[in-house]
Amino acid sequence: MRMLRSASLAVALGAALMLAAPTAEAGGWHRRGSNGGAVAAGIIGGLAVGALAGAALASPPPPPVAYYAPPPPPRIYYAPPPVVYAPPPVVYAPPPQVYYYAPPPPPPRHYYGW
Repeated sequence: MRMLRSASLAVALGAALMLAAPTAEAGGWHRRGSNGGAVAAGIIGGLAVGALAGAALASPPPPPVAYYAPPPPPRIYYAPPPVVYAPPPVVYAPPPQVYYYAPPPPPPRHYYGW
């Protein structure tokens, strides 16, 4: 699209310059004395128009449209579970049985035969 516009601008500019040249010749302007100012104006104007046309044609094209993928979803970080130091479980058990290692008790006194 941009190249077509630049080409059509160059063609229109060239056509305008070619159509203006015969008109100036027919008017007889070149026979009225010194043409030094007209020549200088033509050279300066031609350089200015050429610089504008060259700048229009030489401008770089716009950067291409880039489509980027959407960013990834944010990462979810899970904290480690809290460390709980619980006391050891309490176990209730019956007291141990007591064994006595003593001599046997004396026999009772009311035996028959004493």
